Amino acid sequence: MSIRFSFGGDEHIFAEVSEDMSLEAFFTSLSMTNAVKAAGIKGVTEICPANASFQIKFDPDRIKPGDLLKELQSMEGAASKSDATLQTRIMEIPVLYQDPWTHETLMRFRERHQNPNATDLEYAAEVNGLGTVENFIEAHSSQPWFVSMVGFVAGLPFLYQMVERKRQLQVPKYLRPRTDTPKLTIGHGGCFSCIYSVRGAGGYQMFGVTPMPIYDPTQKVSYLQDDMCLFKPGDIVKWKPVTRDEYDRTIEAVDRNWFEPVIRPVTFSLTDFNKDMAGTNAKLMEALNGR
Repeated sequence: MSIRFSFGGDEHIFAEVSEDMSLEAFFTSLSMTNAVKAAGIKGVTEICPANASFQIKFDPDRIKPGDLLKELQSMEGAASKSDATLQTRIMEIPVLYQDPWTHETLMRFRERHQNPNATDLEYAAEVNGLGTVENFIEAHSSQPWFVSMVGFVAGLPFLYQMVERKRQLQVPKYLRPRTDTPKLTIGHGGCFSCIYSVRGAGGYQMFGVTPMPIYDPTQKVSYLQDDMCLFKPGDIVKWKPVTRDEYDRTIEAVDRNWFEPVIRPVTFSLTDFNKDMAGTNAKLMEALNGR
């Protein structure tokens, strides 16, 4: 795939790897941003990877825009041929689906929704042809998800379902954004899932909440003391449906700083995944479960 570069004002170069999100586009973007970081190009001040693109911020007093563009173009060939293997992590995220907090919120904003007579989960099940909410939750939680970028607000991950494209869950965003979304809501828009790291506005469909903090600017949460944001691009997530009692127990453990998430190191090969998605996902589940 050929990268399309364009200038954004005086201090940015935007690179579009692909018009569509895919793991191939993600790995090309990751290879490019890693190469830029490793090259230590003078004048480059920020590197921002995204789903199928990336952006470079630079100081035009230290490097001419045209010179930086040539540097990036020279890296494109190597990035497209780089080994699509990633040393990463798989983690389990508990989710209370159909929770009372997102339900109360979604009921306040039904006039902004495609189907005011259905909940977000009911609508998602309908547009994906799954019949029932239970079937949708099974489809949402049974397979792993790939963190393709982190942003929008601090620590918020965008997740891409690791199944054949025809099986990927797709749900449009609200017709008009809400002015409120509970903290740690599991959201979904288009083909992407997310976790709202803080309370605030949003337009993704709301499916549930996790009791597990993913962003802590105070860095007091035990597993967020080294980095205030839990997720990094390339992480792999497995949703785990929990009951209200399990949710409450986890909240208590978090409050007492006893909670430790299940996180395992894994090697992910895009080549192996494309050859055998089900087999690759099964091996990821074995690693997550310590087998």
